[in-house]
Amino acid sequence: MTLGYLSVACYKGDLRRAARFLSLLLTGLALLAVAGYFLLARTTRGWFDSDLALRSRLAVSSARGSLENNLGADRARLTETLADITRDERIMGAAACSLGGELLAATDSYPAEFSCRSVLERMRSEAPEDALSWSMTPELPSGRLHLSVTFIGDAARPRGAVALVHDLSYMTRREETTRNILILAFFVLSLGASLVTLIAARLAWKGWTLALRRALTGNPTTEFQPLIRDVRTLAERLASEREREARGGLWSPERLRSTLTQYLQGERVVILANREPYMHEKTADGITVLHPASGLVTALEPVMRACSGVWVAHGSGSADRDTVDKHDRVLVPPGEESYSVRRVWLNEDEENGYYYGFANEGLWPLCHVAHARPIFRAEDYEHYVTVNRKFADAVCKEVDSDDPIVLVQDYHFGLAPKMIRERLPRATIITFWHTPWPNAERIGICPWRDELISGLLGSSILGFHTQQHCNNFIDSVDAFMESRIDREANAVIQGPRRTVVHPYPISIEWPVHWLSQVPPVAEARVLVRKELGFADDALLGVGIDRLDYTKGIEERLAAVDQLLARYPEFRGKFTFIQLAAPSRTKIPRYRELNERVEAVAAEINAKWSSGSYRPIVLLRSHHEPTAVFRYYRAAELCYVSSLHDGMNLVAKEFVAARDDERGVLVLSQFTGAARDLTEALIVNPYDLRQASDALAAALRMPVEEQTERMRSMRRLVSEFNVYRWAGRMLVDAAELRRKERVTGRLGAAGVFTRTEAV
Repeated sequence: MTLGYLSVACYKGDLRRAARFLSLLLTGLALLAVAGYFLLARTTRGWFDSDLALRSRLAVSSARGSLENNLGADRARLTETLADITRDERIMGAAACSLGGELLAATDSYPAEFSCRSVLERMRSEAPEDALSWSMTPELPSGRLHLSVTFIGDAARPRGAVALVHDLSYMTRREETTRNILILAFFVLSLGASLVTLIAARLAWKGWTLALRRALTGNPTTEFQPLIRDVRTLAERLASEREREARGGLWSPERLRSTLTQYLQGERVVILANREPYMHEKTADGITVLHPASGLVTALEPVMRACSGVWVAHGSGSADRDTVDKHDRVLVPPGEESYSVRRVWLNEDEENGYYYGFANEGLWPLCHVAHARPIFRAEDYEHYVTVNRKFADAVCKEVDSDDPIVLVQDYHFGLAPKMIRERLPRATIITFWHTPWPNAERIGICPWRDELISGLLGSSILGFHTQQHCNNFIDSVDAFMESRIDREANAVIQGPRRTVVHPYPISIEWPVHWLSQVPPVAEARVLVRKELGFADDALLGVGIDRLDYTKGIEERLAAVDQLLARYPEFRGKFTFIQLAAPSRTKIPRYRELNERVEAVAAEINAKWSSGSYRPIVLLRSHHEPTAVFRYYRAAELCYVSSLHDGMNLVAKEFVAARDDERGVLVLSQFTGAARDLTEALIVNPYDLRQASDALAAALRMPVEEQTERMRSMRRLVSEFNVYRWAGRMLVDAAELRRKERVTGRLGAAGVFTRTEAV
């Protein structure tokens, strides 16, 4: 049945290709016919003009004697001579002129438009000085004519000129006849081409179906055997996945736990990430628990609550040491205690070199196309190696078997997978690189590119947000590493080790558990407007970001400025609220960004503020998730203007927050989320005119269209949530472990596997 569907699909594809071919063929023939007609008409007219000019000279030459004798004496005889010349049915009229432009004689049918003075002036302006004749083909309301002028008398001292006018109506009739013949020829040719194409397509389809029937009845031809095998494998895999998805339903924490139990016997997961999910900070009121502003934490924390296990992270909170046990662990979330955080301590030099230096002044700008020059220092890389080793050691101490499941997260730990592999050769290491992976030419800038790529190849599975990032990584391996690349399976093979490189578009939890602590949309709208001192009918836009140059915050505010300049109806009504959590303030580039954003906001406010109205509200502080989701629910639109982003979960958070199915998402085309949330208004954040148009369109969008777009995006985010993201990686890891265990048994029995044989 599946092959039948594929056959029909192939046939439909053939018909589409045949239709496209016919369309192109007919278009080409039409263009060829039109071009041929105009070329032929132009050439024919040129021939006629030359022929008529020659005939005019011959007509005047045959009557030259009579014309010269009567030119200045007998006007009646001169008129009679001109009448004799016009007896040719194609000569419409004739006139004799003096050199001063005076009309000496003319036939009755000579057009008054061609006065002697105007004709001779034009001849003198267009013809060479020594020319004895001249002609032109003017268009008059009565039709096309041919005018020729020939001097009479001695060539050196002419006495006058004769003008002849030819009627070209006969030539127009010939052109019409030529055009009709060309149209008929084009019709016959196109009809013949269509019939030939259809017959060829029919014969090709007949041959394809005969071969496919033989294949389906168990007698495939030699050339179809690989195709049939691949199609059957693909169909079986798709059917298996479809059955598994239908049986499991929507991905949820319960389904993720069930998957872990089914495929991995309930093993706990160890996550390695620089950012911890919960920070303990000292305040005047005691110790407070904070949730870091991080897309990585947003995505992974629900997974850990569902799966349990250990989260190994940098303990950066001022009260973190006061809240851990003797093994540097603390149970989280507070009040639930479903998993533990193992905190690793760094001194100031290590943090400056590893985090602020190599990771965020080197790798971060290297991976993002945001016009920041990466800075690489040898001492920073040395700290990066030391810290990666320290975290890898902590992971190895937290595992409870010799083949654990370890999830390594992001660019902070590019060397850790290989370091863990050296200690735990049988471990299943899943590394997810949350930022874009640059192309091979750009990664070549890094002085330690080989060490970085080699470190990542210690992974069993290496994940990126998009297939393009996967392709870039494999191209980088191909350019700089000794390895065998299996592009069909998207895998890199080094000796007995295989690293599978797959796209896993990350998402958020569904439903978001924070929403149970956030007021409904109507109440959130009132609270936010009252909190900021706005009228109840004020229009609000929102942006939620760390203060990072890749997020396009300056471009976002400039787009608001353009909106107010180009759409006066929103002045005094629309305010954009930017929640910006300070980030990496030890790096000069980030401190400068902070100052520039503040200056841009102040400039726009100075330009458009009136009374209590402010077009920009800049809130530069950390906001807890409940506050963030309150702003999502209160706004008419959310603008995500990242200049380059792996995914950007703010876009998906906004969609998840809008259970009223209202609000509009304006989304940068340079985010991974733009590939998923296609119902958003996709813009180029560098194009301020386009971005301001999108903001205006969002504010004017009818409720029905808002609902249609938001409903579609919510359906996608609910289905492709973070539990599905984690579940796919864990299921792939389980399949990989199963194959490796079988490979190990076969190898022990002296049987070579495919990888070993190669």
